[in-house]
Amino acid sequence: MSLSEIAKSISASPTLALNEKAAILREKGDPIIHLGGGEPKSKVPMDALMATAAHLNTGEIRYAPADGILPMKQAVIRYTEEYYHRHVAPENVIISSGAKQALMVAMQAILNQQEEILFPAPYWVSYPEMAKLVGAIGVPALPEDGSFYPRIEDIEQRVGSYTKAIIINSPNNPSGAMYSEEFISDVVQFCEKKNLYLIMDDIYHRLIFDGKKPISCYDYAKDFSENSKLIVINGVSKQYAMTGFRIGWAVASKKLIEAMTNIQAHQTSGPSVLLQKAAVGALNGIQSSVDNLRMTLENNRNVMMDYLNSFEGVRVSQPDGTFYCFADFSNYMKDSTKLSNFLIDKVQVLTMPGVDFGLEGYLRLSYCGSISDITEGIERMKWALDLNSPNELYIGDRKLVRDWA
Repeated sequence: MSLSEIAKSISASPTLALNEKAAILREKGDPIIHLGGGEPKSKVPMDALMATAAHLNTGEIRYAPADGILPMKQAVIRYTEEYYHRHVAPENVIISSGAKQALMVAMQAILNQQEEILFPAPYWVSYPEMAKLVGAIGVPALPEDGSFYPRIEDIEQRVGSYTKAIIINSPNNPSGAMYSEEFISDVVQFCEKKNLYLIMDDIYHRLIFDGKKPISCYDYAKDFSENSKLIVINGVSKQYAMTGFRIGWAVASKKLIEAMTNIQAHQTSGPSVLLQKAAVGALNGIQSSVDNLRMTLENNRNVMMDYLNSFEGVRVSQPDGTFYCFADFSNYMKDSTKLSNFLIDKVQVLTMPGVDFGLEGYLRLSYCGSISDITEGIERMKWALDLNSPNELYIGDRKLVRDWA
């Protein structure tokens, strides 16, 4: 079979592949514990469900405008005013089928072949592959101090003549690190000075802990003209637990939103009106579900940190937000893919290999599931890896005996 060069260069999403593997094992009846997921288990907000039902009852489920319906744009405008302290017009907003599509369409609108888009490491697994899809090159920027918190110097030294854009994802998937106000200010001003596009991937921006508040990139911008190259991406998937609704958005200059709309119109047309109505309900409705999810996640994080810190060979930094921590297991096994497969095969715990996020020897662990999954999952992992643990382990009624060194 003859495939395009792009098709041959793109690998399967490792997170989706492992999710599928977990689903298959569950269907077989295996007691799999999924510590790799990025999907909150809380219920969809009632306001979203009621808005969906109300629109269904009209029987009018038609095409949407390519850039989204006006009520959805108005909800994004209000949201941007409240959380970003910035008033924008409907022409500054595009609604997409998830934040992922908004990000993809933005890349298609700004990147040419062989141009570079830079992002701090560790990074979301899709950034390099999305760059490949437009013929561009993803360039990771690993903080030189070995932390998960980049400095502007880490960015500056990797910017070259081919650099066109920078993506900042804070709080960060996979590390949970929330970048400092100083860094956000520096990177906004640096991009304006160097005439670079800056994409703020803010999909987790309200899921932050320890009393921290969301940071608005607009607070540090000076250029609000049509020449602005600042793009803010967000959506309802994470903070409202509406992953299956696939509604996200981008806020940018009118000229750029027009270009993104033209691209999206030929790709998918506008997102489902029904799902946009649900998102409007969530954005405009009671916000207690977001607060409840944030508090649950913060408590889950604390439990996971306590259990991980019981590993003598594991190094882990406490996340500031998101659903994830990024733990260094290299003392047990250097190859994170082999380690992830080992944990599935031996104790049926699913984790995400760090190499797919730009750092070998690490595992991404999610705490968006239940407390029992967190505690039992990490206990199983410790039994499999720590040879000082008892030689036997029970999973349900089944007794496992460690037969490896």
